[in-house]
Order: sequence, then C-alpha cells, then structure tokens
Amino acid sequence: MIRKIKFTKMHGAGNDYIYVDTTQYSIADPEKKAIEWSKFHTGIGSDGLILIGSSDKADFSMRIFNADGSEAMMCGNGSRCVGKYVYEYGLTDKTEITLDTLSGIKILKLHVEGETVTAVTVDMGSPLETGEVHWKGKYPFQSTKVSMGNPHLVTFVDDITRINLPEIGPELENHPLFPDRTNVEFAQIVGKDTIRMRVWERGSGITQACGTGACATAVAAFINGLAGRKSNIIMDGGTVIIEWDEASGHILMTGPATKVFDGEIVEEVENGELRVEN
Repeated sequence: MIRKIKFTKMHGAGNDYIYVDTTQYSIADPEKKAIEWSKFHTGIGSDGLILIGSSDKADFSMRIFNADGSEAMMCGNGSRCVGKYVYEYGLTDKTEITLDTLSGIKILKLHVEGETVTAVTVDMGSPLETGEVHWKGKYPFQSTKVSMGNPHLVTFVDDITRINLPEIGPELENHPLFPDRTNVEFAQIVGKDTIRMRVWERGSGITQACGTGACATAVAAFINGLAGRKSNIIMDGGTVIIEWDEASGHILMTGPATKVFDGEIVEEVENGELRVEN
C-alpha cells in the first residue's frame, strides 16, 4: 500500500524545516518521522519537521520536532515560515495571524508584496526567565540564561571565530546545570546594536539560524549593557531584527521566510520503506 504526503521545504535565515499541513495529511509518530525525513542522505534533509494544524484557540497550530525527534516548545524561524505557508497556499487571507504553540499563542504580522510574503514579524512574548551563570574552572567566560519559551544560554566573546562550537556546544547543551538540556549561543558585538551570533540548537546541533536564540541574544545584550532595545542579529544563514518593546515588554522579531521546494513523500506503508519525490 502506497501513501503520498505532500510537504514543503522552507527556511528562515537558513534554519530549514519540512512543513506538512496536517489538516490534509495525518502524521503518525512524528518523532520518528522527524528523524527519518531530516536525514540528508536517506531522507529530505532539514533541521526538523514542523506540523501545521488547526486550533480551537488560534487561527492555526504549530508543532516542532527537531532532527533527533525531540519536540521543541517554539521556533521563531519556523513560525515565520508557517505564516508564509498559510497565506501563500490560500489557507487564510489574513495578514495578522494567531499561532498556537507549546509556549503559548504567538501573533504573526505578514509583510506582503503582491501575493508574496516577503517577511514576517512575530510577537514572541516576554522573556520568561533571565539569570547569570558564573562558570568555575573549565569555561573562562560568563553566560546569561534566557528563556523564550525554550531555554537558551548566551555567551558574549571578543572573537566568535575562536569558539569551537562543535566541541563546546554539546558540552553546554548537556551540562548538569540544565536537566532538560539547553540551546547554546555564542555572540560577538560587531557594531552599534549589531551582533554576530552562532548557535548550537538543542536536539539539532549547529544550525544556520535560531529565531528564539536571536531573541535570547538580543535580550542578553540589552541586560548586559552591550546593545539597545533594537538590534540586528547576524547568523550564519541571515539576519533578523529583534526589538524588545518597552511598553509591552514583548520581543518582536522580523525576518525573512523562504520557500525552497514542494515535494511528495511516498510511503510504502506495509514494509515501512520511504521514497521521496521532489
């Protein structure tokens, strides 16, 4: 028996996911599917799987599964792509959308030119928790913890190119200080309110960008007197603008959302084999 599932590959500043409309295609065992489909040589290749669905509390819902199958609370880059998806595929004609996530309801404001969503501003809500981490011994730096619905550890350094992220990223992600693991960001101030950031994402490893990580970095920069309330966060895959609104206390993230291609996943259900057609 063969089952075909249509998907769209999209990325936000290089942070790429596989998107499936679950109102059209039910996805059983999404943790397993995220692992299988995210593999670059035998699957589609991505940072994970995002499921777009209905909600009784918002216009749409979003579930995020990392490349290792773990479920994330929130994905800023992914939410921008969801906004582009639902508008351009005719699921809505609204340019302001509410999105139900595990970290609460998020508001997306779509920047539309013609029939194309060129950018999306996401109201990420307020930082839930901040705090300083003073390392002793092995790590010669000070870090800042910031929760954006998911945990982040932000460290500012003088030269980001000297950080061995493949080595130190998993060490900090799995440090005993973080029983649920953490996302890890290293950042460098490169100009006025301009920050270069690299990220090791919990459950995915090094990625081209991380929306919540960019928000956490901007918050940490402001808290530590390194930047103002509005800053440009430059990541490996692109740049987003983060503003910490003083009146509301909310973090507003504006950045691109890009479609890469549409495809079909062809499942041979009886023996579990998978073929992918682009």
